[in-house]
Amino acid sequence: MAGRRRQRRRRRGRQRAAQQPHNGSITKRKETPCQQDNQGDKRLKYSEPDLPEHMWWHIHSLLPLRDAARVACVSRVFLRSWRCHPNLIFITETLGLEPNAGRQRDRTRAFTSIVNHILKNHSGNGIKTLNLQLYDYPDINPCDLNNWLQNAIKPWIEEITLGCIDCKYIKMYNFPCSLLFGENGRSLRYLDIHGCAFRPTVGLRLRSLRQLCLYYVCITGDELWCLLTNSFALKELELSGCSEIICLKVPPLEQLSHLNVFSCKMLQMIEMTDSNISTFNFIGSLPQFSVGQLSKVKDLDMECSNKSNFLFNAITRLPCVAPNVESLVLFSISEMVDTPMVAAKFLHLKYLDITLSDANFSPEYDYLSLVHFLDACPVLETFILSILQERMKHVSVFGDASLPMRQMTEHKKHKSLKHVMMLGFCSAKSLVELTCCILEKATSLECITLDTINNWYSDESGIINRCSDTSNTRKCLPIGRKMILEAHRALLAIERYIVGKVPSAVRLDVLRPCTRCHTV
Repeated sequence: MAGRRRQRRRRRGRQRAAQQPHNGSITKRKETPCQQDNQGDKRLKYSEPDLPEHMWWHIHSLLPLRDAARVACVSRVFLRSWRCHPNLIFITETLGLEPNAGRQRDRTRAFTSIVNHILKNHSGNGIKTLNLQLYDYPDINPCDLNNWLQNAIKPWIEEITLGCIDCKYIKMYNFPCSLLFGENGRSLRYLDIHGCAFRPTVGLRLRSLRQLCLYYVCITGDELWCLLTNSFALKELELSGCSEIICLKVPPLEQLSHLNVFSCKMLQMIEMTDSNISTFNFIGSLPQFSVGQLSKVKDLDMECSNKSNFLFNAITRLPCVAPNVESLVLFSISEMVDTPMVAAKFLHLKYLDITLSDANFSPEYDYLSLVHFLDACPVLETFILSILQERMKHVSVFGDASLPMRQMTEHKKHKSLKHVMMLGFCSAKSLVELTCCILEKATSLECITLDTINNWYSDESGIINRCSDTSNTRKCLPIGRKMILEAHRALLAIERYIVGKVPSAVRLDVLRPCTRCHTV
């Protein structure tokens, strides 16, 4: 017995000696419980590279949450770092959970247990990122969510993402804005909230906030104005599905340059007085704009679901509303009248992208009238026309042979136009006429691409490919038999009416149906 006591004392002495710093050493040599041999109770010798502890902490902070937790089991340096880990990413995948394994109640219990355990062992210091994705847990307890936010939102937090959209019990969860008051919100730069109520009050000042994203959030226009007026560093604002906003008032924030508004169904008016917004993306019912309201916008992308003849309204109104736009993307689902000739000009427009969908598209619409849009853009360099249709409704160029091809002799030359792309090119007579007109009027044209199937993807170099043209196993999206047959008619139209009119200095690229996916 005495011999065993002496052996135990010697082992304890060696353990204490191993934990003491060596002379001239910058860092300590560490041993963890994982290094202990349970059977022989022997120690494995292990030494970490000679680095300052703050460097180890930085390395640890770069690891994904699950890996950071694992290495904390084998190093005391990482264990201390784990208790101050800056990035808390609570997502099903990062926590090693299966989204559809077992019963819903068991999955939620497992998720709650892991998050509670991590936050319980976290010191609360140094948290910079909090990402809580609750899409897979509709029965999460709001009290647990309140506790998580309270434990994680501290003065040094920089990013908050909360996703609880479509959650059965917390879809109207009221985000506790009081947690962001004072010191807690001073460093916040990114706020992304999904599927809950967000009710900011006058006292909330997020002076460091750079990006604000609200998706399906219950917030009124006045509440949003209250928040924006005190967010002096804000650069990007994104609103999606915020159905309580009727009038969106954007204060003249000096750094706010990007505004994205998507599917806010009650929105009727947007006011942007003296704003510096240069990029504006909009999807939804067309709101009211005043003359010059978008005067500083250079990149404009609009899709209006409630407006018939959107192209007609765009060419007649937008030159006055957004006179300095340089890139314009328009999506129309209902063109019943032709695009008119106008006196107003897009004097700075260099890039024009128009998409026409046949959802409520009139077969009487004249594609050739789009030349009026080109006439209104004297410095246009790139023109893209995309046609989405399940069947070709227009009169084919192979229809009545007695109808001659129309000429647009009265139109001016398009001296700056260099690149033209038509996706979903078909045998519609007016579309063939538009193509011939561009070939005749665009004196600086370098390349024209005619894609007979509006179903494509681009590779890393930006070149459009069919899946049959590469070794990629990815397949093209399915297309109906009628449009595959129409694509072959379009190829015949190109060969018969267009190829002979292409100047020698212009490259013509014709994209045929995929030989693997688009067979009849």
